[in-house]
Amino acid sequence: MDQPTLSPDPDQAARDAAQAFDSRFHAAMAPLWGGLSPISLALATTDWALHLATQPAQAALLAARAQQGVWQWWGDTLGQTPPDSPDPRFRHPGWRAWPWAPVVQAWHAAERWWDQATALRGMSAHHQEMARFFARQWLDMLSPANAGLANPEVLQRTAQRLGGNLLDGAAHALDDWRVAQGLAPLQPPTAQYRPGIEVAVTPGRVVHRNHLTELIQFLPLTASVQAEPVFIVPSWIMKYYILDLSPHNSMVRWLTEQGHTVYILSWRNPDESDALLDLHDYLEQGVLDNLAAIGRLCGGQPVHAAGYCLGGTLLSIAAAALARPGGVDGGAALPPLASVSLLAAETDFAEPGEMGVLIDESQVALIEDMMAQRGFLSGRQMAGSFAYLHSRELIWSHRMRALWLGEPDQPNDLMAWNADTTRMPAVMHSEYLRRCYLRNELAEGRFPVQGRPVSLGDIRQPIFVVGTEQDHVSPWKSVYKIHRLTDGELSFVLTNAGHNAGIVSEPGHPRRRHALRLRRPGDAWVDPEHWADGAERREGSWWPTWHAWLTAHGSGHRVKARTPPAQAVLADAPGTYVHQCHAD
Repeated sequence: MDQPTLSPDPDQAARDAAQAFDSRFHAAMAPLWGGLSPISLALATTDWALHLATQPAQAALLAARAQQGVWQWWGDTLGQTPPDSPDPRFRHPGWRAWPWAPVVQAWHAAERWWDQATALRGMSAHHQEMARFFARQWLDMLSPANAGLANPEVLQRTAQRLGGNLLDGAAHALDDWRVAQGLAPLQPPTAQYRPGIEVAVTPGRVVHRNHLTELIQFLPLTASVQAEPVFIVPSWIMKYYILDLSPHNSMVRWLTEQGHTVYILSWRNPDESDALLDLHDYLEQGVLDNLAAIGRLCGGQPVHAAGYCLGGTLLSIAAAALARPGGVDGGAALPPLASVSLLAAETDFAEPGEMGVLIDESQVALIEDMMAQRGFLSGRQMAGSFAYLHSRELIWSHRMRALWLGEPDQPNDLMAWNADTTRMPAVMHSEYLRRCYLRNELAEGRFPVQGRPVSLGDIRQPIFVVGTEQDHVSPWKSVYKIHRLTDGELSFVLTNAGHNAGIVSEPGHPRRRHALRLRRPGDAWVDPEHWADGAERREGSWWPTWHAWLTAHGSGHRVKARTPPAQAVLADAPGTYVHQCHAD
């Protein structure tokens, strides 16, 4: 008997057309909103305002604190020695003199008041973070340091240079405009940092390539090497050479000098044709396909796998999939993992730090509408989000020094890498935001790989995890949560500095330190606040600690130094994908 034919939903076409129109409308309006969802901001503001309106005692207390702050400010103004400001923007001695000192004190008082005013009982945690964040954004914009000629440092510099700093600032502003329009600056930088010339110069060869990645094997610098190669998966948000900057601070060069065979991924910079690439493609073509290539090149030796930032998140997914019963399709052809190292990489996104302030359902929907028009999120849009999160340093302080003091930032290798942005394919980026940030599927054992969810608890290899004290991208207490998600041996290192500088922390770098603590199988849970009580503190870079750990968790055997076989060589390092740049 024939099955009845289901008639299509007569309203589906109308709903699809309405959604497509709304998506285009949101994408067109997004530049006016600065790429931020006005709905998210309106909801947070309404949440704050309604709770303030229904808490009369709290409102009265805030009013009393404001009045008290005014009287305290008045008393300090009459004092002869105003206290120094801890804010580096007010380091110039002119800020401690009248009439500027009272202004700085009033501004700091407003900061303190708003920190209290945005912490109202009953507000959702996300809205409370948003209210505090946007209040700070407004305060940073209105900072006395941004007052142009009313800034005492600018006033003094203008008098000393007879206005020359203002002319220099105008020239810098013109160059900024030219670069934004895709034109060459009239004043090119005094130093250039070009991949393969000034940076990313560690000798190596591209030994494998697919649509999404190139695999680089670095040439040996010792006669013999550890039997287990090191495979590094960097984040796809930026170019791989954050770990191969200048020769003196290149992690891959240093590892090679210690006698490791080092492989690293170089991600392709996507274009419109890559809009449908998803996280599964990044897993298959990024980690699994290249792991198979390393197995062929190294005779199936176990591999020390390491991932940085998002690369670490992806590597943890791959390691969990390989460790589960049944593994992955084609897993028999892959070499075993000797260890897993996660460098400033989150696996639990419940508390993602400052990034979480700008990520909720409405914001992700707006990002998806923006990406739908071109098939990707541009590197400029991604860089703008990071700059907005740190507008105090990356926007206001930068502009004040460049435009008013005539002092542009002096370029260095890290700044050049940071400006070398990449795109995000639409489907992959949407999937990453929803699965990781909104639904936290990896931490909750619901992230699917080849149709089955994975659990980090299946990983049995020893794990080495690095967190950085001043990380705003992957806060160390969030990174630390992997202790609750795995049961095996785990060594956790906490190093000073931030997300990039804390990882690119070569031996000999001044004022570097780190702490180390081992969690053995069966050890009781230790919360991050008390973790330091039993941690071993060490001065200097964490790199030697990692090298010693890799050596201790290998077979202990050394083999003849591996050089890329001629038949596998496709190009010299740094390869071709690293040179893919897009004007947007």
